[in-house]
Amino acid sequence: QVQLVESGGGLVQAGGSLRLSCAASGRTFSSYSMGWFRQAPGKEREFVAAINWNGDSTYYADSVKGRFAISRDNARNTVDLQMNSLKPEDTAVYYCAASLDSDYSSDYDLMELLPKRDAYGSWGQGTQVTVSS
Repeated sequence: QVQLVESGGGLVQAGGSLRLSCAASGRTFSSYSMGWFRQAPGKEREFVAAINWNGDSTYYADSVKGRFAISRDNARNTVDLQMNSLKPEDTAVYYCAASLDSDYSSDYDLMELLPKRDAYGSWGQGTQVTVSS
């Protein structure tokens, strides 16, 4: 198991930026792909972005493509989500997650498996992001 703690959420005006960070401890962080999800009130948790074990492949939900960027630093055991041009509809609790299996790292896995919640075995507690109009 890996323990995950998110930080960096807050209140921002539409058009602004925030950078979320997720700190990992426990099992070998660098072996696993990571993802960010979000959950708005009354809605299901949805995929935002994923990154493979070494950071050279990423995948995004269409709703955030071109505005958000996921990155990782395996030396520091962190994965970040840079969010630009924020919109009110980006308001949600944001969660980072670690993949269940270190084999989930191919481009196919990024597009087909890692957007699904059941591909992940560990979740953080979440951080609130609120975008005002």
